[in-house]
Formats: sequence, C-alpha cells, structure tokens
Amino acid sequence: MNPPPDLVATLAGVGQPQLLAFWNRIAEPDQGAFAAQLKAVDWPLVAQMQRLAAGGGHGREPVIDLAAVTPPCLRLGDPTNRIPPADAIRRGSEALGAGRIGAILVAGGQGTRLGCHGPKGLCTVGPVSKANLFEVLFGKLVAVRRRYGPDVPLAIMTSSATDAETRSFLADHAYCGLDPDRVFVFRQHDLPALDAATGRLLLDGPSNLALAPDGHGGMLVALAEAGGLDWFGSQGVEHVVSFQIDNPLAMPLAAEFLGYHLLSSADFSTQVVRKQEPGERVGVVVDCDGRHSVVEYSDLPTEAAAERLPDGRLRFHAGSIAVHAFAKAFLDQSAARHDSLPLHLAFKAVPFVDADGHRVIPTSPNAYKFERFIFDLMPLARRVCVVEIEASEGFAPLKNPIGAASDTAEHVHAAMVAHARRLLAKAGVHVADGVDVELAADRIIDETEILGLLESGTLLDRPTVVGG
Repeated sequence: MNPPPDLVATLAGVGQPQLLAFWNRIAEPDQGAFAAQLKAVDWPLVAQMQRLAAGGGHGREPVIDLAAVTPPCLRLGDPTNRIPPADAIRRGSEALGAGRIGAILVAGGQGTRLGCHGPKGLCTVGPVSKANLFEVLFGKLVAVRRRYGPDVPLAIMTSSATDAETRSFLADHAYCGLDPDRVFVFRQHDLPALDAATGRLLLDGPSNLALAPDGHGGMLVALAEAGGLDWFGSQGVEHVVSFQIDNPLAMPLAAEFLGYHLLSSADFSTQVVRKQEPGERVGVVVDCDGRHSVVEYSDLPTEAAAERLPDGRLRFHAGSIAVHAFAKAFLDQSAARHDSLPLHLAFKAVPFVDADGHRVIPTSPNAYKFERFIFDLMPLARRVCVVEIEASEGFAPLKNPIGAASDTAEHVHAAMVAHARRLLAKAGVHVADGVDVELAADRIIDETEILGLLESGTLLDRPTVVGG
C-alpha cells in the first residue's frame, strides 16, 4: 500500500520526504497511525523551529545589563514586609475559604533516571510512610480542604509518556482523597526534534517521529485547548497556583503567599529561595527597568553570577523554584496571544533511525529539542510579586539518581525529616536523636494541626508518621 498522495505532496513541499523512507516496511495497521501523526504536524511551527535552530538562540534573549537588579522580595513571616504577614495570612485564608484558588500540578516527567518506572509522581519520597510524590502532593490539597472547607480545583498536566498511568493511579487510589469532580487531567503537547546538521525531523522508529514534551510552559496552551481555563472559571476560580511534581515540600497554597499575591494585585507571583553560591543550578528572577523575568542559570554570565552586593549576598540571588501564582484573567489574556511563550531550544543526544533503517543511540548531542517555559509570562505581567521562602521549608526537589551530589532521594528524605522536626518542635513535641519522623501530608499544614494531635512535651522515640 502506497502512502497517501496528499501526504507525499505535503512532505515534499516542506522538505521532509525522508520521513516516508521506510513506509513499505511498516505493517499496514501502523501505516494509518503514522500517516495521521504526520498529518497532525504543525508545519508552520516546524518552520519557526528551523529558523530558531539556524540562529542557535532563544525566542527572547535574557537581559542582563547594568540596569538589572534583583527585585524587592517579600519574605514569609518577615514583620518588616511592606505588607504585614498577618494581613497576608488573613487575605489568603479568606480566598481559600471562599474557593477562589485553583491549582495546576506539572506532572509530565518520567522517573526513569531516578530508578522509578513510570511517571515521576510514582517515585517514593516518604521517609517513614514510603508515600510517593503523588500521594504527598495530593495530600497537601486534602489538608487545605480540612482547614479551609472548599476543595481546591486541581488540573494535572501529564505527557504522552505519563498520561495513561497517571489516570490509572488516580482511579486505583480513589484520587488520594480528592473529589474526582474537582480534578481535571490534561496532556501537554509533544514537539518534534530537529537534526542539528540538516534541520530535518528525525524518526525514532520507522513509523514514528522523534518527539519530546514541550516543557512546563506547554501547560498554558494545552490547558486552554483542553477547556481547562473555562473549567477553572466554572469552578469559581479567580487565581491559580502552579507547582512541580518533583518537590514534596512545595507550598503553593500557603495562605501568606497567596495573601501577598492578592494584596499586591499581582498578575504573576513567584516563590524564590536565596541563592547562596554562583554555581547553584537555579534560574534567577531579575528586574530590568521595571520588567521582570527569569534568567536560566545557563544563560547567566559567569561574572554576573558571581558578583556580590556589599552585604555579601549575590547580586542575583532570587532563585526561581517553579512555584507560581497567577490571576486567572491574566492566564486567559496570555492564552489568547500567539507570542506569549516563545520556544527555547536545547542541544541534546536524541536516538534516531539512520538512512539504512538502523536505530542509533548517539553518545553526544546531535539534535535540537524545543520547549516553552511558563516563567516567560512574567515580562507580560502588569504587576509581579516576588516572595522569598526558606529553602528548608518549601524546596526539596527530587531530580537526581542515588549517588549524585544533590537533589537525590536521600536528600529529599533528610529535608522532609528536618522539616517535620522543626514543626514538631514549634508544637512542643520532642523527637529522639536519630529517629525519622514524617508529617501526614493530608492532615498537617503547620504546627496548628500538630497541637490538635499531640500534647506539648510528647516524646517521639520511634519512626512515626504524625497524623497518619
């Protein structure tokens, strides 16, 4: 069976006839699926990707010059803030109690390099409970409901690699206590990889393109196209927080953070941690003539990254941790623009099928992958609010396999235990040396809930999940 003539003509017209080189080797049932995949390709977008690859640059170049500074940051719990913490907590609590806050969990990543099969959300992080990332992060929303009343409508962004297993996990685990009617699952798009030498699309197999997810910025277009923004509106949501699956300490729904966002009348608010050393692999929030943006660590010149202020702080010290809050109206406006989120490219080693039909796994970069970053919305915001948190309270990312120098499961376990110990100490609960403790994510937000579970002076002398 020959390929459809219209497909042959299309591929010839865009300079991609090589994609049909192995058509006659493909089983007939798979030919239809492959033809459909090729017909679905956004060829004008591919042309844009080719132009970007030819230039070797970004859609928006980072701006770091003499005018760039770290913007003023509010600090959680700091009485010297321009907005008193008590006022922020009150305002955030009111919004949560009124059901006006929604959430987006970015959960498209796989756990393969962490030694976990399937979605990254299935990776175990609970130091005592052995709960996985899904259970911990979904539990946080259950705890918010226990304290404030309404559910927080949750949209979960999956990818082509994680969608089916994520949906199965939710169904098999009764949505971890969440109301299924208040959960919206949507899938981010994939983008094809381009051969660096020719600018042509690569095949991952005779009957499929080499594809990769379009980054955390893909959530805006995918959410809008899936009807998620309208769904949030139907749920009464006026502001939306977003956070990543790999951070079990994430606190996007902290009332104080939400209060600062609301009282600042911000379109876009973001949490940051203080960057201590120039080599830390986090992007930084900067302000250049009133225009806020995030500059990736790889785009920050070495000299600028190492520069320090007179008080010893790094000049660019507001490390971005991918926890954001948005006015929903701002997301609606941004989704309606075609240029809100530019493409960024990365030079990567991408497996491909060579001219003889053999699958090659390169040992060095050979192709460009493309993605979008949600923080690229920041320069479009009318007002931006930057809130500094303590890394020990809200940032323990699981990014690296066992044996790496940082961000491994061991580091995450230690951070979760240390966090639990601090909150227990605030409640007057003592923990014996060397004993692991964990806070039940679906019961405990802070020491307030602990005081209702354990008496002051209690000693925990064995591994315990408090509230579990």
